[in-house]
Formats: sequence, C-alpha cells, structure tokens
Amino acid sequence: MSKKVQAIYLWWHKPVIDKELLQSLPNLKVIANSGVGMDHLDLKLVASFGVKMANAPCAVSSSRADTGMALLLASARRLVEGYHIAISSGIEYREANFLGVEVTGATLGIIGMGSIGYEIALRAKAFEMNILYHNRTQRKEHEEQAVCATYCKKIDNLLQQADFVMVVVSLTPQTHKLIGKRELELMKPTATLINISRGAVVDQEALVTALQTGVIRAAALDVTYLEPLPRDHKLLKLKNVIITPHLGIKTDKATYMITEEAVENILAALNGLPIPSEVLPS
Repeated sequence: MSKKVQAIYLWWHKPVIDKELLQSLPNLKVIANSGVGMDHLDLKLVASFGVKMANAPCAVSSSRADTGMALLLASARRLVEGYHIAISSGIEYREANFLGVEVTGATLGIIGMGSIGYEIALRAKAFEMNILYHNRTQRKEHEEQAVCATYCKKIDNLLQQADFVMVVVSLTPQTHKLIGKRELELMKPTATLINISRGAVVDQEALVTALQTGVIRAAALDVTYLEPLPRDHKLLKLKNVIITPHLGIKTDKATYMITEEAVENILAALNGLPIPSEVLPS
C-alpha cells in the first residue's frame, strides 16, 4: 500500500513521522495535523521529502480559549479546593479562610496574541479585565481597540503588571522554557500563571519552587512535561495548582471541525491548490 499513500492525517501525534516512514511513502504529498502545535514534527525533514504540511488553527481557537478562561476562573475562585471541601465529611472551614481573588477588573497578560490569544482577549474583555499582550508582532490598531488591549514590546513589562499571565505560544527552540526562574520572579506574588500552550514552554522545576516559596500565588496548567506527569511529581502535591490532562481542544464540535479543516487542507494539496493552513519550515 505504500505507493498508494498520498496523505497522512495526524491525530494526537500518530503515526510518528520519521525518516524511515517518509522513505517508505514515495508518493506522499501532504501531512495534515489535528491541531495547531507542530513541535512533534521535524518540519525541515518533512519538507526535504517534498511533502507539504498543514495544521488546524481555525478549528481549535475557540475551544482552547474557553479552556484558558475556565482555568483562570477555577484558579481565581479556588473551585477545585471548594469542591473537595463541599463533598468532604468532618471538615469545617470559615469563609474568611477560603478567599479567592477577583477576576473582574484584574489585569490579564497574554503571551502570544495569535488567533487563540485574541479569542482569550475577547472573553477577558467581557469580564472587564485590563488586557496586556506580548507578541512577536504588534496587532493592528483596530484589533487592539476592539478588545482594549495594550501591547508590551518587552515581556518583562507584562510580567511585572499582570495579575494573571496566560501563555499561548507555540513550542519552538526560542520558546522552550520561555517562563523560567527569572520570569517567575518578575511576576507579582499575588499573580497566577496559566499555561495552555505546551508544557516545555515553562521550566517546571522553577515553577515548583516558585509555588512552594510564594514567588507567585498559583498556577493552572492544561499542559505539562511529561504528559501525564510521573505520579510522584511535586506539582501533583501542591494545593495551589490546578492540572488538567490537555483538554484544550477536546470538545465534540472542535473534533469535528478539526477533521473538516484537515480534509480541506488534504484535498487542496492533492488537487494542486493553495493549502489554506499550510505550515512552512522556519
């Protein structure tokens, strides 16, 4: 069958695309990914075989943004802790000992203002949040005005001002451990870090220390490195952390839309047409 295969649809990083597989598929024209992140692919290797690549940014923006806001709200209002208290027997607590932090009017710093980051800004505006963002390029003025967002050319300025820092970047050599010890120490001691990008964007050991020592208030993570974390990992023992198992795009509607977008990309490639969501090696 190898000579008949012209397209691969990747779901959750499978099948593994390596040199051996590419050599076995002489007529492969396109690889369509079920999501935005392409860090599991060697883009230059794939391109060297003359194979096109595409992702699915349109399909996942809303579901990822919803996940980011859900984590922000859950952490701010300590919903997971509250749930365990509500269902536990024999635990008494006073309201004054169980205070969360206000979201309305707080400052949200978005690191990575692509399509997902912008969707988050739209949601944050509805909560009357003050929105800062850091991105490789500044958004157009009318786009900033639509969400009342302020551009921070330097990430340090964002980190120093934000009550909530939301990380929404692709994993690249440049963003690997983008948030490390130095960046965490720039944040307010009352701030919360939310990561919905990739686990390796944050230095997890530095994050553990920051959470243990009060450098930051809390963290809410939909991604970790590794996934899942080893069961004895220190992050799993901390009360000021919420961790979800990479739920970002896992809705029925998003899954359907991802498949549609992948099919559209594949059909375009096979018919020699421009690929709507083509990804080029950097």
